[in-house]
This record gives sequence, structure tokens and C-alpha cells, in this order.
Amino acid sequence: MSTYVSVNKEACIACGSCNSVAPDIFDLDDDGIAEVIYEGDKNQGITIISQDLQEELQEAIESCPTQCILLAEVPFA
Repeated sequence: MSTYVSVNKEACIACGSCNSVAPDIFDLDDDGIAEVIYEGDKNQGITIISQDLQEELQEAIESCPTQCILLAEVPFA
């Protein structure tokens, strides 16, 4: 199964938990809001997250207090 991820930036409270547990997938933008950076995705949700990062991704999802991390089996755009 392919996994694509994006962050609902309107729901993000900039706590940084996703970036702390999955720094290869998430970073904070200039406003401190989380976004997907994996392989240059730029929060578009068009890059498949590799299998070796799935555990980190799941941990990031579970640590997000607002559940603003979105997953899909197909690209978002």
C-alpha cells in the first residue's frame, strides 16, 4: 500500500511534535506551522512515504494533538 501524507495547516497549532518524532518527513515553515518536506513534497501530498519511515510517520500521527496529519493511499493533488 502506498502512503501519501499532508498537513492541514489551518488545524496545526505549531506544537512541533511531528517534526520531533519524524524530522525526515515534517518540518516547520516560516510561521512555525508543520508541513511535509519529505523528498521536496512541500506539503502537496504527492510523494510516497518510504516503508522505512512508516513507523516514524505513525508515531507522528499519534503524537499530533489536533490530528491535522492527513493520510491517503493516492496522491492529494
